[in-house]
Amino acid sequence: QVQLVESGGGLVQAGGSLRLSCAASGRTFSSLFMGWFRQAPGKEREFVAGISWGGSSTYYADSVKGRFTISRDNAKNTVFLQMNSLKPEDTAVYYCAARSRNYYSSSVNGYDYWGQGTQVTVSS
Repeated sequence: QVQLVESGGGLVQAGGSLRLSCAASGRTFSSLFMGWFRQAPGKEREFVAGISWGGSSTYYADSVKGRFTISRDNAKNTVFLQMNSLKPEDTAVYYCAARSRNYYSSSVNGYDYWGQGTQVTVSS
C-alpha cells in the first residue's frame, strides 16, 4: 500500500504561482511513477503531469506545458508540481497519483494509488 498526502493548494490571482507537494509513504518511493491529475466541478478527472522513477522523464498535458513543472525528491519521498502563470481555468481539485509500472500513462485507470486532493482556485 502507498499513502499519498497533497499540500500547497490555495487561492491565487491569475498570473500567480503555487507549488503543490505530495508526500508518499508505505512503499519505496523511487519505484513509483508519479502523476498529477485535476478535476474541475462537473468535469472528468484529467491528467496534468507525470514523472518517471528517477525523474529523468517528464510528461505534460498540452494545457499546462510551459507553465507547470513536475519534479521529485526521492530522498524525501515527495513529488512537486510548480504551477506558474496560473489561469482561472486551472481551478480544480488537484490529485497526486502513483503507479508501480515505470512507464507513462495519462489514464486515471493507469494509477494504483491516489491522494485525497488539494483545492486550487485561481481568481480572475
